[in-house]
Amino acid sequence: MRLDDESESSNYEIRSGGGFGLPIGLPLGRGGLGCGSIILILIISFVFGLNPLSLIGVAPQSDGQVERSTPGEAPGEKTPVMSRSLKVLGSTERVWGRLFEQRGAAYTPTKLVFYPGGTSSGCGVAQSSAGPFYCPTDKSIYLDTKFFDELSSRFGAPGDFAQAYVIAHEVGHHVQDLEGTLDSAQKEKRYLSEAEANALQVKIELQADCYAGVWAAQDRNLLEPGDAEDGLRAAAAVGDDTLQKAGQGYVVPEGFTHGSAAQRQKWLETGLKSGDPAACDTFGRAGR
Repeated sequence: MRLDDESESSNYEIRSGGGFGLPIGLPLGRGGLGCGSIILILIISFVFGLNPLSLIGVAPQSDGQVERSTPGEAPGEKTPVMSRSLKVLGSTERVWGRLFEQRGAAYTPTKLVFYPGGTSSGCGVAQSSAGPFYCPTDKSIYLDTKFFDELSSRFGAPGDFAQAYVIAHEVGHHVQDLEGTLDSAQKEKRYLSEAEANALQVKIELQADCYAGVWAAQDRNLLEPGDAEDGLRAAAAVGDDTLQKAGQGYVVPEGFTHGSAAQRQKWLETGLKSGDPAACDTFGRAGR
């Protein structure tokens, strides 16, 4: 991808690990914490600047300085992969800002939260093992950039555009959030069976794939030969059938929550070819 001249988004946050290797959630026992345990916890809290409640498994209501930086600032050095990610995010802000303006609406950007291993989010605990995700509660995307290494080594999907596709997909969920799609789907799921709810979730994910393609089509000057193929390869690599077959040796379509490899490729390609959000109607006849 041609990202050298692209501006980085300022809507980000870099979090650092806050555990220091200390045990979280000490056993309380039948009689609760003893005096010695309480004193030990207070000493550890004082030395490391930790909230003592976090050491007995009680989550604090506000985030501490150990774990989180202020938005747009880094507690440490920004890595090259973070810079590339923020350039992609900056591009999505321009594209969706323009598309929303054409509709007579205003686009409010999402925030990209970088974290190592695990952190807290408005949607609960974020763990790198779960992969990148968008949280509608705090309008943020959570990403452990080590996922990109896994995308390349484990899933066989290397390349800058494969990484950009991941970010653009999550931005697609933010667009759905602003459009009211996520809220409507969440309400509908209350009255659906598990299989029906999974099918609805697949349509949500496929639309986000299509929106990722729309972004790339709208900012096609960033693409280099082979980039689109890298994105399609990444889409196939994270298809439900691909992951199920690799994990358990067989495929259960009723358990799909993101779509098959073929479906994900189809809708990413739809967005790439059309560049039109209206073509991303995975909920209508074309999405069935």
